[in-house]
Amino acid sequence: MENNCLNCNKVRKVVMIGCGFVGAACCFAIMQSGLFSEMVLIDADKAKAQGEALDISHGVPFAKPIKIYAGDYDDIKDASLIIISAGANQKPGETRLDLVKKNISIFKSIIPEIKKRDYNGILLVVSNPVDILTTVAIKLSGLPQNKVLGSGTVLDTARLKYELGNHLNVDSRSVHAFIIGEHGDSEIAVWSSANVSGIPLNKFCEMRGYCNHEDNMQKIADSVKNSAYEIIERKKATYFGVAMAVKRICEAIIRDEKSILPISSMMHGQYGIEGISLSMPAIVGKDGVETLVPIQLNKEETEKLQQSAKTLQDIIKQNEF
Repeated sequence: MENNCLNCNKVRKVVMIGCGFVGAACCFAIMQSGLFSEMVLIDADKAKAQGEALDISHGVPFAKPIKIYAGDYDDIKDASLIIISAGANQKPGETRLDLVKKNISIFKSIIPEIKKRDYNGILLVVSNPVDILTTVAIKLSGLPQNKVLGSGTVLDTARLKYELGNHLNVDSRSVHAFIIGEHGDSEIAVWSSANVSGIPLNKFCEMRGYCNHEDNMQKIADSVKNSAYEIIERKKATYFGVAMAVKRICEAIIRDEKSILPISSMMHGQYGIEGISLSMPAIVGKDGVETLVPIQLNKEETEKLQQSAKTLQDIIKQNEF
């Protein structure tokens, strides 16, 4: 009889480690997705995990059947997917890279607990700075590198599509463009290959009556880069957008969609970058990262990507783990 079990794990079981704003919002979005039949919430504050599980469970009659409960690390062994959102919150005025020391320390307590239980499913890192923590998770977990990925610039890319859709007064789902590099201040908007339903972006802008391309592109890129700071300043945290991004990544994995998403994964010489996780378009399916997609970059974009990688590598060197 054929075994349809993903990675020999319980395909429809997901674990969330960290039940703060982001973790709880992700669990709420995942509950509504119908992707899973079992969801375990783990948090250093067990009562918080229990409260979130109970609260989200009360929405199950409006969604698909799913068992939701607070648990511990012994509950992870047969899960197909573990999501880590645990970490210190980004405060107003703080960059994602400012969180490095605190969150590496937290990961040094979480990842060994996963490793000692011989977990062999997919590990999805959401905590910030996500590219650095994905690298940390790869090195500490011992899992195959394709099975460890970060949420990367999936949300940043959605923000770019949203801004371009608004700017051009067109459905954002028809916009094809990526944010790559660090999920943070050195991120790069890839304008050279951006298009709207196959029409080069500049040409489409002219169709819509826009000609001041350089200024408009800069304003949109800055808006995307600074949007998290703007939200944090107003409501102290961002969580709904990233919850939708995490749900989207879960869909690609559990449905084995082979979707192309700009997740964070280990670089192996692409664009001259080695030994650091970066957010780049990749084919994502049941085994995690199938392969990176070599999108076309111009010289300036390539140089910015390499500089983004160097920024992250320098931070890693300063924070040995």
